[in-house]
Amino acid sequence: MYYLGLDIGSSSIKAALVEISTGKSVGVVQEPKEEMSMFAQKNGWAEQKPNDWWLHICNAITSLKKQYNVSRTQIKGIGISYQMHGLVLVDKKGNPLRKSIIWCDSRAVEIGNNAFAEIGEEKCASHLLNSPANFTASKLKWVKENEPDIYKQIYKFMLPGDYIAYKFSDKINTTISGLSEGIFWDFKNDSVADFLLEYYGIDQSLVPDIVDTFGIQSLVDEKGEKESGIAAGTPIYYRAGDQPNNALSLNVFNPGEVAATGGTSGVVYAVTDSLSGKESTRVNNFAHVNYSKNSKRIGKLLNINGAGIQYRWLLNNLAVSSYEEMNTLASEIPVGSDGVCLIPFGNGAERMLNNKEIGTRIVNMNLNNHHKGHMCRAALEGIAFSFYYGMEILKSDGINPTVIRAGNDNLFRSEIFANTVATLIQQEIEIYNTTGAIGAARAANLHTGNFEAFSKSIMDNDHVMTFMPFKDKKPYLEAYNNWKKELELVLNKQ
Repeated sequence: MYYLGLDIGSSSIKAALVEISTGKSVGVVQEPKEEMSMFAQKNGWAEQKPNDWWLHICNAITSLKKQYNVSRTQIKGIGISYQMHGLVLVDKKGNPLRKSIIWCDSRAVEIGNNAFAEIGEEKCASHLLNSPANFTASKLKWVKENEPDIYKQIYKFMLPGDYIAYKFSDKINTTISGLSEGIFWDFKNDSVADFLLEYYGIDQSLVPDIVDTFGIQSLVDEKGEKESGIAAGTPIYYRAGDQPNNALSLNVFNPGEVAATGGTSGVVYAVTDSLSGKESTRVNNFAHVNYSKNSKRIGKLLNINGAGIQYRWLLNNLAVSSYEEMNTLASEIPVGSDGVCLIPFGNGAERMLNNKEIGTRIVNMNLNNHHKGHMCRAALEGIAFSFYYGMEILKSDGINPTVIRAGNDNLFRSEIFANTVATLIQQEIEIYNTTGAIGAARAANLHTGNFEAFSKSIMDNDHVMTFMPFKDKKPYLEAYNNWKKELELVLNKQ
């Protein structure tokens, strides 16, 4: 018997099967094979059709069942992970009223910034733990202001995962974690943020019913069975945004535990029981998957846009053939890259730098002494230093890391990168070979409340290796301080 996990990204849909008894991954498929399209009517806009997600999910389920010879009745529960901060609007018949305004759409930035200033920074920080910024609530306000005819027809707003659960079951609901990612949740009062809805002029009746993150959220109905191939009566047991779900996939639930990802951009997601919003303009704070009124687990999310994209740029533009070759070249250069510093922030504005866009900088390059090996080492160190810089921000906001867990993705495959981060933070980094879809499938089993068995399934099936911090931190700290001085020179000029 199996659980089905779905991971609804903006590029593709991934579907995974895991064995209920062992938590072992049976297989993962992706749909479509090519990247999903986005609609951008204007610069900075990004939209997708919700029913395209559903179409690709149904195709993925068909492919998964056929490939692994699994019948609809062998799938005993569903877990859903989804791209965060998206806005789906439906009418009374449950039909989408417009395309979804997805996470990377920036049309509501000014609306959110005005709300932050007019409601008051202190109130937003203490109640919302965030600025309203460019999140789902601000996007809904944009629709109210700019598409009044559509706004009048809205029955409910939903997040992308809520919509997919609705397509399976014909039930509209959401979670506290989901509402918090849209900045609809008042942490101080443990309720929907009425004051923000009132400020934006949004009727509270548009908010879906709230269900627990773990538990029977709804059941697949006959229409859902016909379209998806999952048997009617199958429970949807779990739903969460992609970053909280990634943390769950890495067994990160408790204060001090940190999940890190090192792809095109980097993410540090640290769990705490503190409701501090001190760094609310640089760090996002969401209700973690195990948040409850009695156990307030907050996920502090710090994003680093300029991460793996920097190393990929070097791969494409240096005379090298692979990441492995770059890592070998870098390993021949000492810690600190003989003084070469690379500031990696070349992928747009950096929230942790107060939304400054400083670009990529290469400094202290000596054309007689330095070569591409120095560039490779300086790039890996520069990205690692940006992670540590972010960790310093998180520490100032009350995070005390006890362990870091990371996926076995691009950057964490580099010993130089992982060892640099581990040594600077002085914490071991555990590497796991898992995905969001596998994590969501396993999370379906958490309706039983057996977190111990969940943790064991991750350790038994996914643990790859652990990077230990070096005892001699001094050369790493000197290199970091040199890098930080260069960064601060740039920041102080802006």
